[in-house]
Amino acid sequence: MEPTIPNLLTLFRIAAVPLIIALYLLDLQYGHWYCAILFTLAGISDGLDGYLARRWNQTSPVGAFLDPVADKLLVVLLLVLVLTDSRVSEMVIFPMVFKLAIIVIVAREIIISALREWMAEIGQRSAVAVSGLGKWKTTAQMIAIGALLFQKNLLGLPTMLIGEILVYVAAALTIWSMAIYMSAASKVVEAESK
Repeated sequence: MEPTIPNLLTLFRIAAVPLIIALYLLDLQYGHWYCAILFTLAGISDGLDGYLARRWNQTSPVGAFLDPVADKLLVVLLLVLVLTDSRVSEMVIFPMVFKLAIIVIVAREIIISALREWMAEIGQRSAVAVSGLGKWKTTAQMIAIGALLFQKNLLGLPTMLIGEILVYVAAALTIWSMAIYMSAASKVVEAESK
């Protein structure tokens, strides 16, 4: 793999995941600060690596493969982390709805990843390209995860409540965007079978 800045940013995002998990589980005095800061940097790298790769014409097959892997690791593993934390379950207003929303988000990530892989195999990857709605979903879940990792009020803002609400928003957008992707894929399959 060529060590371009976009590829290094993607590798940073992958490396950040186990570090965030370790800091979270160690429960250090300022551990939640460190987790939230590191997660925020990883989230910024998510948007920056693709932008720089396109702007500097440094796209590569390895980068195209690693970028979604890094995204899924960052989102899925950290959502599972907060989901399994009993303190989070005690702090959220609707624990069962919260758990269900996270399950929906994780399931969607798996389903859409498989769908994109299948569509790529039949030469129709562009039919399930990331949409504007998908970007809103990603933004909502990234802010939600950051808030849920932080767990303390910040400048008077109730970060846990914000995180919980944004998990519900992300889950709703997840269902909506998945329906759009599935509809687009079914049209391609229908057209191919004629």
